[in-house]
Formats: sequence, C-alpha cells, structure tokens
Amino acid sequence: MAREAIPKHDTLPPESDGLYGTEFSGKPLTLAMLGDSSAAGLGVEVPRETPAALLASGLSRIAQRPVKVICVAVIGAESRGLLPQVAKVLPYAPDVAVAMIGGNDVTHRVLPAVAVRHLDQAVRTLVEAGAEVIVGTCPDLGTIEPIQPPLRWVARRWSRQLAAAQTIAVVEAGGRSVSLGDLLGPEFAARPAQMFSADRFHPSAAGYASAAAAMLPSVAAALGLGADTQAAPSIARGEAVLSLPQAAVEAADEAGTEVSATAVNGRDRGRRGRWVELRHRIRFFTNSPEDPSVDEDGPHGRTAAWGAR
Repeated sequence: MAREAIPKHDTLPPESDGLYGTEFSGKPLTLAMLGDSSAAGLGVEVPRETPAALLASGLSRIAQRPVKVICVAVIGAESRGLLPQVAKVLPYAPDVAVAMIGGNDVTHRVLPAVAVRHLDQAVRTLVEAGAEVIVGTCPDLGTIEPIQPPLRWVARRWSRQLAAAQTIAVVEAGGRSVSLGDLLGPEFAARPAQMFSADRFHPSAAGYASAAAAMLPSVAAALGLGADTQAAPSIARGEAVLSLPQAAVEAADEAGTEVSATAVNGRDRGRRGRWVELRHRIRFFTNSPEDPSVDEDGPHGRTAAWGAR
C-alpha cells in the first residue's frame, strides 16, 4: 500500500556537477557525492537546491576556495551499489567524499549485516585513496506519510538499527558518520508540507537544506576547516569520548551527531572497543559564540549562515 501511494518520478534530479564558489581563488577542492536518490537530490527542480550543491556552496565559503562537485549518486541505489560509484569518482582524486545511503536497504529489507559490509568496503576504498569520508546514516523512514502504522513503527526501528550499524562500519573503516534520522524525523514530521516534495517521500528543497546543514560542519572538520577543528569535545554541548558501540547507539537517537575515531592515552581502543568522539558540530556552527541560545531558524540559523537558501 505504501509503494502504491508513492508516485513514480518521470524526471531525473537536476545535475549538480560543476564548480561552486567561483568568487574565490585558489585550487578547487573536489567533493564527491555518492548514494541514492536523496544524495542525488530527487524532488527539487534546480541544481542549487541539491545536497551536493548546498554542501559545495557552504564549504567554499568556509574554505574561501572554489569547490568542484562530482555527483555519481543513483536513484534507487542500495549499499551494494556504492562500490561502482566509488570506481567512478576515484579518477578525480576527491578531497572529500560524502555519501547518503540506507533508505533503500530498509525498504527492500536488506539485512543490516549485508548492507554495512558493502558500505565498509566503499569507505575503506575511498580512505585508502586519500579521501576524507563522511556518511549520512539512514534517515528515519517512520516520518514518511504514505507509510502508516504499524509499518511506520517498524520502519523507524529498522532505520535506527541500520543507522547504528552504519556508524560502527564507517568509523572502523576510517570515515566519519553523521546521524540524519533523529535530526530530520521530528522536523519532517512537524512540517511535512514544507520538508517533503510533492511525492511525500523525497525531501523538498527545505528538507535537503536541513540535511546538508547537519553534514556540512563534519565535512569542514574532516578537511581541517572550522573554528572547532582542534577543540576537545565539549561536555556543555553534550559531547564525549565513548566506545564505538555506545556512541553508535547514542548517535542514532541524537540530532546531527558526528562520530569519529580518536585516541585515549595514545591508544585507539579500550576494553569495550574503539575510542570515538561523539560531537554535535551543528550546534557550534549554528549558534553565535556570543549568544549560544540563538535559534537555528533565526538570523544566524543553519541555512542563512551557510548560504543554503
């Protein structure tokens, strides 16, 4: 019933490949975008509204350099389709690779162990090639309006289970994960007319801006950009150094959480596994240093600050 309620698209997403931030000089950074229809930007009408364009525009302002986008995301892609996409971007020697994947693994009932094995291989290949890798984990499919209870509750549980498994795989492979489900879930559920496109399944321009806003701070930090790159995790922001399994579970339940590898006393593993930093970089980017209570939708909000509009 849910599949029948979601209309099929007759058009492809707009092409997001190209050079962004041309007002800046210097050698362009290369950003590769991989994943499924959410990474491709299905549901919007112009290139500047796609996730890749939003990330590239924001990154160019932070780096004060142009950013070249290579988007190879495929509509309907599952995690098993990532390696062919990786093969396409490797010749461009990307500085950073961003992937948004997982939704189709859930809807096609792919076992999490199978899905994360393919994701692990893709991330390792990119890392070995010298790219920084950031993965936006599985979104919360429980917010999709055509999916009704009890399937909605099952979809939400499956989504979070996969997101936690993805986090572990990505960090072990040398990348960083950013949870999207808990960030987008309440926001999409509260404003479905604004956050979803006409098919009520894919995000609208506002929805993609929200997702890109959650990932941009981690993209910048991975490249050594941003004021908090060298700062220790802040207890005041709810950040911590945890074992990877614990951080994966917390990230699946917390808005815009980044998980990345770290070391404690010179060791990268403890009794409970790999040490990681759990960070909420989006809070650092969206809040004014002078007034940490500034609302995200205010003048210093995520979209205004990063040019996502």
